[in-house]
Amino acid sequence: MERVPARLFTFDFKMEAVKLITALHLTYIEAGRRLDIPPESIRLWHQQFLSNTLLGDPGIGELAPDQQRIEQLERELTIAKLERDTLKNAVVHYFTGQSVDADGKRILTGMGVDIVEYQRLQRATEALLRRNQTLMRTAIDGIHILDIQGNLVEVNDSFCQMLGYTREEAASLNVTDWDAQYPAGELRNRIEDFIRNNSSDTFETIHRRKDGTLINIEISCSAMEIDGQHYLFNLGRDITKRKQAESEIHSLAFYDALTRLPNRRLLMDRLHQAMVSGTRNEQYGAILFLDLDNFKTLNDTKGHDIGDLLLIAVAQRLQGCVREGDTVARFGGDEFVLILEGLSSKQDEAAAQAEMIAEKVRAALNQSYKLDGMQHHSSTSIGINLFLDHPGTVDELFKQADVAMYQAKQAGRNAIRFFDPAMQAVLDARSELEEALRGAISKQQLRLHYQIQVDAALQPIGAEALLRWEHPDLGMVSPAQFIELAEETGLILPIGLWVLETACAQLRLWQSDPLFRELDVSVNVSARQFRHEDFVAQVEDVLDKSGIDPSRLKLELTESLILNNVEDSISKMHQLKSIGVDFSMDDFGTGYSSLSYLKRLPLDQIKIDQSFVRDISTDPSDAAIVQTIIAMAETLGLKVIAEGVETEAQREFLELRGCPAFQGHLFGEAIPVEQFEALLDRWEERRAVFL
Repeated sequence: MERVPARLFTFDFKMEAVKLITALHLTYIEAGRRLDIPPESIRLWHQQFLSNTLLGDPGIGELAPDQQRIEQLERELTIAKLERDTLKNAVVHYFTGQSVDADGKRILTGMGVDIVEYQRLQRATEALLRRNQTLMRTAIDGIHILDIQGNLVEVNDSFCQMLGYTREEAASLNVTDWDAQYPAGELRNRIEDFIRNNSSDTFETIHRRKDGTLINIEISCSAMEIDGQHYLFNLGRDITKRKQAESEIHSLAFYDALTRLPNRRLLMDRLHQAMVSGTRNEQYGAILFLDLDNFKTLNDTKGHDIGDLLLIAVAQRLQGCVREGDTVARFGGDEFVLILEGLSSKQDEAAAQAEMIAEKVRAALNQSYKLDGMQHHSSTSIGINLFLDHPGTVDELFKQADVAMYQAKQAGRNAIRFFDPAMQAVLDARSELEEALRGAISKQQLRLHYQIQVDAALQPIGAEALLRWEHPDLGMVSPAQFIELAEETGLILPIGLWVLETACAQLRLWQSDPLFRELDVSVNVSARQFRHEDFVAQVEDVLDKSGIDPSRLKLELTESLILNNVEDSISKMHQLKSIGVDFSMDDFGTGYSSLSYLKRLPLDQIKIDQSFVRDISTDPSDAAIVQTIIAMAETLGLKVIAEGVETEAQREFLELRGCPAFQGHLFGEAIPVEQFEALLDRWEERRAVFL
């Protein structure tokens, strides 16, 4: 700012007494003119001080008459306003040593400089400084300024609160006292680099609070210079909660919530990386696909909480079986996947390595578990698929490993199987069969064949309705080929309903024919169909629509189906029994036959399984079992029928032991309804052959 020429002015005052100044005048000299300005026109910043000093104040004690008061004015003061003068604001320097003028007045002489613009800038600077101090003091983020050695120069309250220090404690801190991310030497080098390059940056780091806890911090820093000194301005924000939220989101996206293992999404990415790495290093990798044996039984009998405990325990054991760098993931449900990397470059050696780890896994999972105080034994079926330069997709690798696992299941469970291309052919055929089966109902390819049932007098008493699939290209498909597939895919539900509706429709037709009206029709019910919550309602609806006598419908249930949930089975059977439906237990003797549950079931009939009938005339054990079943049924008041009767010797043996009814090829195979009706039309001729 350009300085203006100095201007002389004088204070003069007249002493009338030692303690009191009676008059005060300001004499201003400019361009040879003398201006006398009365005291009442003077306005000073330090008005109280000047009035006490110049005009006198009894409260300040006795003062020396001249020198002490003049010495008190030897300081810089500012005149706010002088009326009748062009000098609006001035800095006044007072000094002593002037002589007294001719009138006997003591003169105080000073020099003034115009500082209007200076004061305006000064006031603006002070206002800006106050605003900056307010912003720094009230900022939510932690502001701290470091010198080039990392010492704390300035700090706001938020920074102190963030680290748990008081302002007094923070004053002596160095950045190495709270930064837990970088070594001390590296921290100082980073600060020097920022200042030397006059640069700025935003980055994440970790700070250590006074109590030792660690927090995540985002720092925005910038080099700055003040009065020739270099500093680093830092604005820190606590992002611990944000990092925790990000971690939780990442965990939910890529990890299984129950076991904390990688989920399917992350597994797919890991497998892709393993394939790329294996190709680059020319080393085999392997997928181990695991499925826990009989896990559903544990879930159904002990509850999902216990099932979850087993899954957690399995996950922990699997992690202890693999090498560093291998991946353990939960694929879904009770299925787990292991990805092995860095196996041998030779296929046979890689297979041996994978099998060794699989055996280790199998042994670990075969060990007993303690689940909520309960001992539990489990096993697993494992499929292995090696890969190197695999031409297919990640999904194909998984499918092939799944095929191998399925083969392990088929081998009796608790087994290990490698993928074989021949297995893929079987899988493809099964997939094609499933697709064809889905359209079997709508395309009217399903048929019901009927097999005659006779009493001891060889008179027809009923028939069993047996499902057949007549495919235009595959021909007559055996139930052994598609019933299990229908169960697994859920297609058994619409198929089972179709069987029930078709059988009841046929009974409706036979009710008006004297030759057939007394026949019962037995219909097999699958486990999945019987377990369906709407099964009872479906049967009632079919009976209502068909209008048949419910007692002519006999539902055949297997032992294993009933025992899977005895109480539910008994409840449903009683509901249907109340409207007249009969029940027969199929394949009796092959399961867990027990009088304790048998007497509770509302059964009408027991069917002796053909596996006992086949060797009844030559195997004493089978003969004893059949005789026991017949005696037990008689004791419980149940009817008995033997299936699989193929020879006259078998029939005679059963008849002699009191078996009242028979079914088998000896009397007739399962045939279409037209042929069945023709058989009954000529039955007397056929019956004569046995008499």
